Amino acid sequence: MRRKWMMIGMAGILAAGLLAGCSGGENSEGSGKSASPETDSAQAASGSSGDAKDSSGDSGDGAGEEVEAQSITVSAAASLTDVLNELAETYKEADPGMEISFTFGGSGALQAQIEEGAPVDLFFSAAEDNMDALEEGGLIDAETRRNILKNEIVLIAPQGGTEVSSFETILDSEPQIALGEAESVPAGKYAQQIFENLGIWEGVQSHAVFASNVREVLSWVEAGEADCGVVYATDAMTSDAVQVICSAPEDGPQVLYPAAVIKDCANPEGAEKFLEFLTGDEAKAAFESYGFTVLE
Repeated sequence: MRRKWMMIGMAGILAAGLLAGCSGGENSEGSGKSASPETDSAQAASGSSGDAKDSSGDSGDGAGEEVEAQSITVSAAASLTDVLNELAETYKEADPGMEISFTFGGSGALQAQIEEGAPVDLFFSAAEDNMDALEEGGLIDAETRRNILKNEIVLIAPQGGTEVSSFETILDSEPQIALGEAESVPAGKYAQQIFENLGIWEGVQSHAVFASNVREVLSWVEAGEADCGVVYATDAMTSDAVQVICSAPEDGPQVLYPAAVIKDCANPEGAEKFLEFLTGDEAKAAFESYGFTVLE
């Protein structure tokens, strides 16, 4: 009998030991409180345990809002690519927490994306028509809208010999002409207006190849894939592979660049701050160095 109770006692001790071991493992792997203060801090910050979520949930949500508030998305005309990339770097020196993402393209295409609900904070167009359409649709904060820049339309050709000499005589040598799509590229629309005023648009169309943005027009002329093209003066300035044949006739269209904050965007405050920077002295100097005329 004594031997029997001894065996039962030993079994109880072994069972208690196993239970203690299991309990210790749960504390070590589950809560991490026995590991180190650093582990506790990491779990509290990430909300990995129930207690941490209760005590730091508000802080975690706040951190998410802070990250969102420190980014903006800008849709801008392709002709602004170089100068805006430079200005974004300058702006981040003063506000290093701000991330600026750009979508560059034809202003008409960018307008359509915004109308379809693309997540954009600021729109910088190469034409007033596209901004007008968004304002009429109630998609921009009209109080933030302003005309910032002025540009000029020019006729370009590859460096070297060319038989093209002017807008008026462009069809004399029957060249291949690179143009932006008038429906989505303001430079293409301006070109169409110029050729319509000259009474030669129908003939130009039969010699034209159409691009999705003005930088594509520039690249085709640079590569010699087109004999000439119509771009902005600022685009021509960025390339050593093209020559400016002439500027648009004096009665040609006025090229203005408006910008505005998109209504109900994710970060209106950040967009307004960047827009304010784009109208300041530092931005003015950069725009002028790229050939734009800054409007007062």
